[in-house]
Amino acid sequence: MTAGTVTTAGPSPMPRVPRVPRVPRVLSIAGTDPTGGAGIQADLKSIAAHDGYGMAVVTALVAQNTRGVRSVHVPDSAFLGEQLDAVWDDVTVDAVKTGMLGTAEVVRVVVDGLRRHRPRWLVVDPVMVATSGDRLLDRDAEAAMVDLFALADLVTPNRDELRVLADLAGSDATEPLDAALAVARHFDVRVLAKGGHDGGPTSDDALVTPDGSVRVFTGPRVATENTHGTGCSLSSAIATTVARHGDWELAVGTAKTWLTAALLGADALAVGQGHGPVDHNAVVRAALPTPRVTDVWWTDATAVLDDTLACTFLRGLADGTLDAEVFAGYLAQDVHYLRAYEQHLRAVAAGSTGDAAAFWTSASEGCADEARDLHHRRLAGSHADDPVHPVCAGYLAHLSSAADEAARTGDVSVLAAAVLPCFRVYAWVGERLGTAPVGHPFADWITAYGDPGFATSSARATDLVEELAARADPELRGRMARAFRESVAQELAFFRMPEQFTGPLLDGGGAGLPAGAPVPGPTAGGGSGRV
Repeated sequence: MTAGTVTTAGPSPMPRVPRVPRVPRVLSIAGTDPTGGAGIQADLKSIAAHDGYGMAVVTALVAQNTRGVRSVHVPDSAFLGEQLDAVWDDVTVDAVKTGMLGTAEVVRVVVDGLRRHRPRWLVVDPVMVATSGDRLLDRDAEAAMVDLFALADLVTPNRDELRVLADLAGSDATEPLDAALAVARHFDVRVLAKGGHDGGPTSDDALVTPDGSVRVFTGPRVATENTHGTGCSLSSAIATTVARHGDWELAVGTAKTWLTAALLGADALAVGQGHGPVDHNAVVRAALPTPRVTDVWWTDATAVLDDTLACTFLRGLADGTLDAEVFAGYLAQDVHYLRAYEQHLRAVAAGSTGDAAAFWTSASEGCADEARDLHHRRLAGSHADDPVHPVCAGYLAHLSSAADEAARTGDVSVLAAAVLPCFRVYAWVGERLGTAPVGHPFADWITAYGDPGFATSSARATDLVEELAARADPELRGRMARAFRESVAQELAFFRMPEQFTGPLLDGGGAGLPAGAPVPGPTAGGGSGRV
């Protein structure tokens, strides 16, 4: 037996291999930006955009916006040390990115902490001069940064900061590559010489190493003034990607491609009146298609839809055990509903133009045909004069409220959202009921539910409401969502309504509005029926 050998009674255990976290744990040590475009706020967004777990230690509280820095408050350095120890005493940090440090004392506390808790990857964004031209680091702190550069793997200065660093390195180089090489050799650190503020059709960033090698990363120059926080965002993105890939060139190239997309999306954010921020989520947004508004509404109604499919009426309809008299009473209420629903659909048509108006008009005509043909053919004579049941009346009152808003505002968006569930719920139910076997007592009705033509109409109605929702402001879109949600709930109540039928109602009397009473509904409009 040799020294250090361990014998076991069984097979030799597999060696324990340290588990490498899938998600890089990245710490930002930087100042704040209350507008969210720079500092630790930008760092955390960038880290998250690259599927990292972001942490932040605050070095300075900065009163700034997209137009410039107003003031800087530096907390007590002892508290800064406590923040750093709180993280390092508990969390294994894979990469660190430093940003604004502000004072020489802050730099010394950070350097001391990094010496005691050396991360595998350290990116230093010098943050000496902001994009707006504001000085963010005092002169004593600039000198103290020398000790931080000795620990760094990569520094990412902007053009103004590169000149300051070259001066600290004892170089009077004016060309960016020469200055970067002087800094890289003097401090024995990689330097990313960024070309975002140069001219020309491309933006070229050069990764320079102490041995003199240079790799240039070229990307299209994005014509935008919204570049607030680009340095913060890029450096934290690099820190995250190097912790994943383990290679600086891959990290820089990946981060630069991401930043180009973020710059392309910057103008659409419309944040601030000065140099606005980049869109940190641009790549994520492009990869994940924005869900349709109507699909979000539909998902929101999942629980109600599940209850709808489980209701006694639909289960009895599907298996053929539903009492014929109960079904006839249901059809009588459906006739009341469709007569009013036709008017609502005509109101949507009247407030629409072109193909949309033609669709809603055609749907209203189909609704009228349905009320006249299929229902009357199936409806027993004793139910022809059934009064409007309170549940049916409640649904119609809800639609009438939406119609009143349309008449008052001249906008049919809310009414269109309110009538949509009659399409979608019935098409959805038809899809799930499937095909009735030969001899099924309700075969014609189930077939009507699942009619492919009605499914097509439902899809078209959904598209038209989606277009209205896309054009609506959030307040109007919210009213549309609530109208849709209430109609889905009313559809469930309508299907549950037959459970409330009693002998007197099935005999043409009892609960409900008096026979022949006006049916609640709009004064104009029309649309598609349920089948």
